[in-house]
Amino acid sequence: MSDIQYGRIIKDGLWEQNVVFAQMLALCPLMAVTTSGTNGLGMGLASTAVLVCANVLVSLIRKVVSAQVRIPVFIVLIATLVTIVDLAMNAWLHELYKVLGLFIALIVVNCAILGRSESFAVKNGVAASAVDGLAMGLGFTGALVLLGLVREFLGAGTLFAQASQLLGPSFAFLEVQVPGYGGALLMILPPGAFAALGFLLAGKRIIDRKLAEREAASAEPAAA
Repeated sequence: MSDIQYGRIIKDGLWEQNVVFAQMLALCPLMAVTTSGTNGLGMGLASTAVLVCANVLVSLIRKVVSAQVRIPVFIVLIATLVTIVDLAMNAWLHELYKVLGLFIALIVVNCAILGRSESFAVKNGVAASAVDGLAMGLGFTGALVLLGLVREFLGAGTLFAQASQLLGPSFAFLEVQVPGYGGALLMILPPGAFAALGFLLAGKRIIDRKLAEREAASAEPAAA
C-alpha cells in the first residue's frame, strides 16, 4: 500500500470517517464519560489500544477463520483485549478506573471496534489495519476529549480537572481553573451533552462545506 493510501487512512480516521462526528457510532460512552476532558482522554486511549490490537489480530487470522464464524471469533478477541485493558487500568490507573467503572468493560460492545474489524481489518494487511485502528482510535479520542472539554468548561469552569489524580502527577500541567466562573450545571447533565454534541456536529458540517467550496474553487481555474 502506498504512502498516499496510508495518508488517506489517517485522514479518514481523524476526520472524514470520524467514529463520532461522521459515523455517529459509540454515542453511549461518548455521552456517559465526557463530563470532563480527563475522563474522555482515559476512555479514548483505552478504546484506541483495543482498536489497534483488534485490527492487528483480525488481520493476522483473516485467512484462517471462515466467514461463517468470524463475527463470534472477533467478539471473543475484542472481549479478551478489553479484559486485558480493564485489568491494566485497574492496576496502574486505579483512580481513573474507578471513575470510568463499567464503561471500560462496555468497550466490548462498542460497534466502532467490531465495525472496523469487519469492514477493514478482515480485508487488509497487518500494517494497514494497525494504522486504521490507530487513526480511528485517535479520532474517537479527539471527539471524546473535545466534547468533554466543552462540557467541563461550560459546566464547571475547569479544564482537565483532577488530571493529576486520575492519570498521575505528570499530568498536573493540564489542569486549568477558569477564575470567576462557577459553571452551568446543565452542561454536566445528559441534556447538555446532547446540546454540545449537536453544536460540534454542526461545526464539522460547516467546516466540511467550506473545504469543499475551496476545493471546487481551486479546481475551476485548472479545468479552464
